[in-house]
Amino acid sequence: MAEACVRAVGLAHRFLGTDVLFERLDAAFVPGETVAVCGPSGSGKSTLLSILAGWEKPYAGHVERENIERVGWVFQNPYGVAERSALDHVVFPLLAKGLTRREAEPRALETMGLFDLGYAAGRRFSDLSGGEAQRLMLARAVCSRPDLLLVDEPTAQLDTRTAHSVSHVLGRLAGQGMIVVIATHDPDTRDACDRVIDLADYAPADADGGGERL
Repeated sequence: MAEACVRAVGLAHRFLGTDVLFERLDAAFVPGETVAVCGPSGSGKSTLLSILAGWEKPYAGHVERENIERVGWVFQNPYGVAERSALDHVVFPLLAKGLTRREAEPRALETMGLFDLGYAAGRRFSDLSGGEAQRLMLARAVCSRPDLLLVDEPTAQLDTRTAHSVSHVLGRLAGQGMIVVIATHDPDTRDACDRVIDLADYAPADADGGGERL
């Protein structure tokens, strides 16, 4: 099977009535590396993820996607079904792919273990802390094994110790054959990645700020 690849070619973006967030961005994303997207607030980190996913059309330039069939996204704010168990949230995407419950549960539990969530498998989503819920969203996305995994500020709601642990796991995800791109302001997460794209390097010379849509 041909290798997946995402290429950003001459990307620039602005929202109607606002200044340009970034411009002249060229980058390639391939399996085997985890890429951090950094930059000051309002620089367009989340917007770039949306463009890479194909959800947002860039103001200029284009994105080339090769052999990308499944895109996973972990949003900054976790969401789930209040009365469903944590395990259910990770199992359901696997059931949707055709696995049986018996096949899906061991795989889901293994992935939850990567994010130190094995103990919470039977808990209702509504009983999870903010940090646990965020780690659960990461486990669900990783377990479905997308070709392209986009993660928006994964440690924003985590305490320092848990954030460090999650950053370490995120840094190893590309070894599972996914393209992983993480928007982050966290130095630990940035340092755990193989490569960093700093949007400050692509800001217009006369930029005076702009609004980032999260």
